[in-house]
Amino acid sequence: MRELRSGRALSQAEVAAALQVSRQTVIAIETGRYSPSLPLAFRIARFFSSTVDEMFDPVNDKVIG
Repeated sequence: MRELRSGRALSQAEVAAALQVSRQTVIAIETGRYSPSLPLAFRIARFFSSTVDEMFDPVNDKVIG
């Protein structure tokens, strides 16, 4: 998620506001300390024009982008 966010020149605060979560949540997802709920995972994928499968690796339970 960090690479996609950076590639679009978005701050963590901007992504957090768009996803209606705290900036700390974005940080935790990007660092792999937090796995988002399914509804949040769908919001993230939609925000980045992607799919949940493309955004998250189900085998390693880590954020790919």
